[in-house]
Amino acid sequence: MEEPKTLEQAIVYFADPDRCIAYLAKSRWPDGVAVCPTCGRRDVSYVAKRRLWQCKSRHPKAQFSIKVGTIFEDSPIPLSKWLAAMWMIANCKNGISSWEIHRALKVTQKTAWFLLHRIRLAMKDEPTGKIGENAPVEIDECFVGGRIKNMHKSKRPKDVSVKGGKGKAIVLGMLERGGPVRTRVIADRVKLTIDPLITSHVAEGAQIITDEFPVYARLNTKYIHDVINHAEAYVRGHIHTNGMENFWSLLKRGLNGTYVSVEPFHLTRYVEEQVFRYNNRATRDNPLNDADRFSLVVSQIVGRRITYKELTGKADARPF
Repeated sequence: MEEPKTLEQAIVYFADPDRCIAYLAKSRWPDGVAVCPTCGRRDVSYVAKRRLWQCKSRHPKAQFSIKVGTIFEDSPIPLSKWLAAMWMIANCKNGISSWEIHRALKVTQKTAWFLLHRIRLAMKDEPTGKIGENAPVEIDECFVGGRIKNMHKSKRPKDVSVKGGKGKAIVLGMLERGGPVRTRVIADRVKLTIDPLITSHVAEGAQIITDEFPVYARLNTKYIHDVINHAEAYVRGHIHTNGMENFWSLLKRGLNGTYVSVEPFHLTRYVEEQVFRYNNRATRDNPLNDADRFSLVVSQIVGRRITYKELTGKADARPF
């Protein structure tokens, strides 16, 4: 049976647990040789009746499943449901809520919420190198949070403006035109916070385009800096930040329309989810399809485990 190209085909294809294991094993060990996640031994044998591998060395966890060492570890959820959820979140443009997964896959909403956060961990981008060497970089920030004007006067904070960003989370974005977007949730918009982030992601001497926010004019690294004053115009020739504005629109459409309410503690993962879909969208130069995005998520499941206690802040999260 051919590998799936659509969600319908994926549900049928992954209904067979052996086919799930074979697909994941092919992605995890492309050379066809399974490796023990505990000792690294490569001559392990597969026990088909138990759907486990047996390491020939004697040590704890000598028997291991395809889930060990991945985002699936210790999960009783069948792989058929895991893979269906991965397909949906990777390809639904505005994301998919835990309530939708709860109804579609017949798991509890709490389970669906935990499952989606672990998949978002696999979607996390690991950027290498710096952007801006081949094209201008648009830099902008956005505020994420409820609208103060919608709050009842009795509950509205007295020191917060109806139109301002005070009290909201801040996300900094850097977009290379025709290339990837990089983001970071930041605590404030001061130079000490913004300057090191731009320096670490944008190549020295690159052309950067920002709005009139004064911090960008005081960066330590040397850039060719163009400014678009939004009080006067949104576009001046090629000087604009419309690419970043488009990304913010997509992000907020998912946050406000699909997820409705997002805790600041988890905001980074929701932003990374949208970054994954944006950077792997179908374009003329990069014609990715649904199956490509799904296989990319599957290829990033190893070594990215997170427990429920770590996710909810009851235990320190491990570095990854």
